Amino acid sequence: MRLVRQGVWGAWLAALVLAGCHSSKEKQGPPQGGPGAGQAMPVEVLELRPGPVRETGEYLGTLISRRSITVFPQVAGYVQRIVVKPGDRVKQGQLLLEVDPRRERAGVQSAQAQRNSALAQRQYALSTRKRAEELLREGLMSRQDYEQAVAQAAAAEASARAAEAQLEAQRVQLGYYLVQAPFDGVVGDIPVKRGDYVTSQTALTNVDQSRALEVSVQVPPERASEVEVGRTPVEVLDTEGKLVVSAPVFFVAPTPDPRTQLVEVKAAFDNTVGLRAGMVVHARVVYDTRESLRLPSFAAMQQSSQFFAMVAAQGDAGTTIAQRRPVKLGELQDNYYEVLGGLDAGTPVIVGSLQQLRDGQPIQPKPVRQLPGEEQGVGGAGDAGTGGTRDAGTGPNGGR
Repeated sequence: MRLVRQGVWGAWLAALVLAGCHSSKEKQGPPQGGPGAGQAMPVEVLELRPGPVRETGEYLGTLISRRSITVFPQVAGYVQRIVVKPGDRVKQGQLLLEVDPRRERAGVQSAQAQRNSALAQRQYALSTRKRAEELLREGLMSRQDYEQAVAQAAAAEASARAAEAQLEAQRVQLGYYLVQAPFDGVVGDIPVKRGDYVTSQTALTNVDQSRALEVSVQVPPERASEVEVGRTPVEVLDTEGKLVVSAPVFFVAPTPDPRTQLVEVKAAFDNTVGLRAGMVVHARVVYDTRESLRLPSFAAMQQSSQFFAMVAAQGDAGTTIAQRRPVKLGELQDNYYEVLGGLDAGTPVIVGSLQQLRDGQPIQPKPVRQLPGEEQGVGGAGDAGTGGTRDAGTGPNGGR
């Protein structure tokens, strides 16, 4: 019995010894010098260089046609038909709508009948004068009767011409019942409908020519003094903040609007991008462009309100390490931050693998081959969408 108990206790002791050895090996971890220990991580770096930084303000702008007209009828009557709809592109002379012309058409028919009668009387008077001439030469008619025949022929000629002029006037008047486009353009809103009675004071629609447009922007007075005619560009942006078209300012209002206390600024451009007059668009005024140090947005890290960048620095024993450095940045513009402090020109900034790096980690830096988004034109006027300095406001055009 004692031998059995000693055997059991021996087995338990052997198990405890084996477990202790296994636990000590786990605590020791992998042997020094194993795979991955002390290896430098390859990273891409970019030397900071100055680049263009723009001082801008974003507002709401209105597109205005440089050739626009409100169409009024030249006659009174009921709208008989409307052959276009808002937004249609029309050619010069194309029919827009028609006012009921039946009364005027009857007047044209009456004038035409009077003209025909006058022409017949003129023909009879001319024949009579010709016979009178023959009779006068033969001595069969007195001079007085001959002169009377000549006078009747002249009167018939005048009556015929008057009838023709009256007919032409009636035809012109009839043409006014057909309302036509005065030039090539786009039809605006049509506030009337079929059956409405209209007069010469009733606005039927408007036609805008959108080939040449103006963008009107209201800017704060303190910024208007920075706008230079012919040099300051105004950029029209799409809903994503990308550049659509850019044009220099050609007009700055001499005084602010008395209602809004904002100054109107205008730029004109050829519309080759399908914009339409009357549209409200996002507009960006570029007040100034200067050279300044820039940091790509994807090379910046933020913790709370502090920004950091990882730079390649010299460590101990001549090694290169990743160093976390606090930086002071300006506004984001075209996927770049303006560097206001913390970095100098020529500093090698790490632009990749930031989430895998830690401060002081050995690295193998190599020049960046292509910046992220470079193939889409990073740095173009339409990327990112925010300006260097944005004028925010409560007014309809971003003014204060």
